[in-house]
Formats: sequence, structure tokens, C-alpha cells
Amino acid sequence: MYGTHAEPLARVLEAVGDSAMLLSYEEDRAFAALSLGRFPSVGSSRLDWDGAEVIERCEAFDSGQLNRMVRAYAGAGELAVVFWSNLAVPAVAMEAALVAEHADEVLEVSPECWIYLTDSKLLVEFQDGKGLTVGQVPN
Repeated sequence: MYGTHAEPLARVLEAVGDSAMLLSYEEDRAFAALSLGRFPSVGSSRLDWDGAEVIERCEAFDSGQLNRMVRAYAGAGELAVVFWSNLAVPAVAMEAALVAEHADEVLEVSPECWIYLTDSKLLVEFQDGKGLTVGQVPN
């Protein structure tokens, strides 16, 4: 089931070209273990931020806000891994600056996504109707 529907990523991949890498199931699970897997969940697709260090929350639900948050918290040249709520769409790794620059295309893939900033060990959760949360990944 994982990665069987890469079609929704077409605009993202077209925009960033060879700068993005589709992750295999094993790579997805390895990055998830370092990020998403360290949070309990609320329902089927929201993270439970209770007990985690939340750095910023924003109720805005748009690509401009996602762009701003990724730029504000990612280091120069930092790798970002983008996970989608649908596991049939493979996770993608690329520079965080590209995620910010192409936030419109990223959000067209799914109204729910998580962006793991690998050097900063920060996670950005983007949930339709719930806005954005940026926080430290628990140890």
C-alpha cells in the first residue's frame, strides 16, 4: 500500500525537479521513528502535543503561513521530510527551503501533512481546519 499513488506529488516533483527524493517504505519508517513515531496520536491523523515542547501554534491554514514557519525554523540547507496523511502517497525528502518555496504545491497533495526538520529535530504539523503547530520532537 505504501507509495502506490505518487500521482498527487506530480506538481511538487515538477516544481523541485531532482532536488526531491521519494522515500522507500523503509526510509519513511526510519524517519517516522525519529519524528512522528515519538508522539501519541489523537484520532487517526492528529498528533497529541500534550507534554511536547510546542514552539508556535497558528490557526491560519494556508501556504503563506506554512512558508513562513518553515523558513523561520529551518536551518540553511536543512533536510526536510514531508509525510502525508495517506500512506499511499510516498514521503518526500528535500531541502526545507524548497518546501517553503513550494508550499502551495505541497498543500495541494493533502490537507494534512507533517514536515520533519532533520537537523533542528522540529516537526511542523499542518491540519486542515486546525492550523499549524511547530514543536520539538520528544526524545
